[in-house]
Amino acid sequence: MSNKKIVIGRKDDFEDNAMKTVEVEGRDGKVLICRIDGEFFAVSPSCTHYGAPLEKGILSGDRIVCPWHHACFSAANGDLLEPPAFDSLVSYDIETDGDDVVLSVPDELETRREPDMSNADPDSDGRTFIIAGAGAAGFAAAQALREYGYEGRIQLVTREDRLPYDRPNVSKEYMRGEAKDEWMPLRGREFYEKYGIETIMENEIVDLDPGDNTLTLGNGRKLRYDKALVATGGSPRKLDVPGSDLGNIFTLRSMGDGDRIIESAEKASNAVVVGSSFIGMEMAHSLRELGLDVTVIGMESVPFENVFGAEIGEMFRREHERNGVKFKLGSKVSEFKGDGKVTSVILDDGTEVEAGLVVVGIGVVLTTGLVHGLDLAKDGSVETDEYLRAARDLYAAGDIASYIDARTGNRVRIEHWRVAEQQGRVAAQNMLDMKTPFAGVPFFWTAQAGLNFRYVGHAESWDEIVVRGDISEKNFIAFYIKDGVVLAASGNGRDKDIAAVEELMRLGRMPDSERVKSGVDLRELIRKA
Repeated sequence: MSNKKIVIGRKDDFEDNAMKTVEVEGRDGKVLICRIDGEFFAVSPSCTHYGAPLEKGILSGDRIVCPWHHACFSAANGDLLEPPAFDSLVSYDIETDGDDVVLSVPDELETRREPDMSNADPDSDGRTFIIAGAGAAGFAAAQALREYGYEGRIQLVTREDRLPYDRPNVSKEYMRGEAKDEWMPLRGREFYEKYGIETIMENEIVDLDPGDNTLTLGNGRKLRYDKALVATGGSPRKLDVPGSDLGNIFTLRSMGDGDRIIESAEKASNAVVVGSSFIGMEMAHSLRELGLDVTVIGMESVPFENVFGAEIGEMFRREHERNGVKFKLGSKVSEFKGDGKVTSVILDDGTEVEAGLVVVGIGVVLTTGLVHGLDLAKDGSVETDEYLRAARDLYAAGDIASYIDARTGNRVRIEHWRVAEQQGRVAAQNMLDMKTPFAGVPFFWTAQAGLNFRYVGHAESWDEIVVRGDISEKNFIAFYIKDGVVLAASGNGRDKDIAAVEELMRLGRMPDSERVKSGVDLRELIRKA
């Protein structure tokens, strides 16, 4: 069926180097019009990750940045450029006729398309690439290998009994019953079958030997690879105190963990969360939304003080308290009490807190002991070069990988979902000898207690925090500055500004501290970049 040409406006209706969503007359849908240096482009208007309206994001040259979770797409053809999305946008033909802007569209407007990918063809490419771990990095690498034309064998090995799924959702919508089981997989079974990605599930990897390019599973099966990516993530750290083996004490890493917590929460009236980490605080909010009385126990005097600063940490605590969460901060757990199942938590000062269930969120132990022949870093991570290479034919990505930050030159390790996906895609390129240094700008988000908080960059310490807006009103952006350099920014209610910061960092055009303090318009800097 041929496309129909529709006049969607006049040239002057569209600002240059900007985006605008328009209704398409006679069609049930909208398109996003991008005008870049006088030239027009048209793509589907919503991010293929969670459906965010892309018009509310940033246009940086040809690059569309989603306002919510910073997936990036090409305005020219809709191609996926950056996760966490994994589908591209749909691109439409657009032209000008005099002063009219004319769009060519089919009867039905599509919202997404799979990237162009190669099918497996072992007869033409006899190589085998193994991906150890099917989390964010592992899944992203598997898809990217096909995107970049690899036709050889891909084996994706996971200890879980499920295909790769949206892990950040487990502590949020899934825990609260707002996300159905069928929404959670990143791709359906048919995707892996279509592109020849073998999934080896419910298999623990016990040995990965880069010396002879082999990987051994717990059942004794030995796999041989030409290239491998280790992206095994970590296991939740447990508390070693009396009573820690009682029932209804949980950690959260997987959907299976989430299911067990949900089942327990249905029978409980109160819960204790140990640890004021991201997982801990997100879980506190979700359990409170399920109707439980919730107490958070944390060693810090202020949640997130070492990550975001005291004032922002107090904002998190205040919003949770408004939602009914109680805090016992500056405290440690000394004992769990109960008869078969936990009934209370004893703190180091003797305080007893009732608990029908407990969720422990105190970090992870990296799953790297299976890799032999490599000198691991002190934190157990796998050290990589700028190409995420750990050894001959072996690459690492995600939580377990420490790498050189392209902006500071410091070695860092970052436990973010999107960073893991970015690294998976870059590792795939380098497994194919594309020589692509990893230069992704770290970004993460958290949703809890009515906050939709964003953080971009990486600052382990800072000299000062410069705030624009009002933290008490939950509408602000904060800049973390060291030696006059903006290392990171965080914010709530400032999605466009946070997206602009990421792009300025990526382009190497982030203004110095003096210009930031002067109130320079970050979005305008993007338009001029």
